[in-house]
Amino acid sequence: MERVYNFSPGPSQLALPVLEKAQKDLVCYGDTGMSVMEMSHRSKMYTDIYDQTVADLRDLMNIGEDYEVLFLQGGATQQFSAIPLNLMVNRKADYIDSGNFAHLAAEEGKRYGEVSVVASSREDTYTYVPDVNAIQYHDDADYLHITQNNTIYGTRYVELPKSKAPLVCDASSMILSEEMDVSRYGVIYAGAQKNIGPSGLCLLIVRKDLIGKAMDICPKLLNWEVQAKAGSMYNTPNTWGIYLAGLTFQWLKSIGGVKAIEAVNIEKAKLLYGFLDDSKLFRATAQEKYRSRMNVTFVTGDAEKDAAFVKAAAAEGLVNLKGHRSVGGMRASIYNAMPIEGVQKLVAFMKKFEAANA
Repeated sequence: MERVYNFSPGPSQLALPVLEKAQKDLVCYGDTGMSVMEMSHRSKMYTDIYDQTVADLRDLMNIGEDYEVLFLQGGATQQFSAIPLNLMVNRKADYIDSGNFAHLAAEEGKRYGEVSVVASSREDTYTYVPDVNAIQYHDDADYLHITQNNTIYGTRYVELPKSKAPLVCDASSMILSEEMDVSRYGVIYAGAQKNIGPSGLCLLIVRKDLIGKAMDICPKLLNWEVQAKAGSMYNTPNTWGIYLAGLTFQWLKSIGGVKAIEAVNIEKAKLLYGFLDDSKLFRATAQEKYRSRMNVTFVTGDAEKDAAFVKAAAAEGLVNLKGHRSVGGMRASIYNAMPIEGVQKLVAFMKKFEAANA
């Protein structure tokens, strides 16, 4: 059968050239005589793959040598624990609660120290991101944590907070989709299954001066210093996931890098939101100023029509449009690998569904 347009929030659609390259090399990578999945992570044939992957990411994001790049396991959620375990020197941290994963990160942080939720949009169903310029931050906080794009509720930060504490950012659903000034962050971490590669992998970019401060109770595998000294290989890493991430980085570079894909992402989001704003049936749920470019959330206002739309769309090859179970409605995740043709087909189908159901 033909491939569908997969609007899943994660694991999400991968770029077709990445899949085709992985398929070609699946049984035998180059002249090695084996699959990447069969290689020792300490062999030269694999460390060459790993080193190139790191180099390509540094190039794509302009990551300076004062930052460590690590590929860890456990996804972004495991870093909810690793962050306080590595950074809570004074046992104090500020968190902005702008969505489900931001909330979960703050709740996990409370296990290890004093967490101040300095702003929250939780009572307003996370339809916006709190105004970062109206927040009172704590000068003695070890770090300030944000989730820069909120996957479930479809919102994004339009500017970064200015705090004396190092900025720690969960960039899972927006990493590599727009240019980021890495020097403004102390830590950037991201689950791979949205814009990088398959699930089970977490990218961590951490300023080197923040490494080496872990609590005594910090498990070795969560200790950034241990992982940095071992080059992400204290234990066997997710070799296949890292290889696929490397293919994604190569694909991004081949189409012009982050700047080029950001322009495409802006065009895709403009197309979809433009229809929603003029629609007589569908309505975007996030406040306009804070709308995500990666996760577009919308409803008809009728749960039965929402369900009918999701089912009918799937029959047209537009799959995984059902909203998160906690909010309902619909969500179109239009990450880097979603071509503009997919969004065009979605909008065309929405117009057709509206004509029959408005």
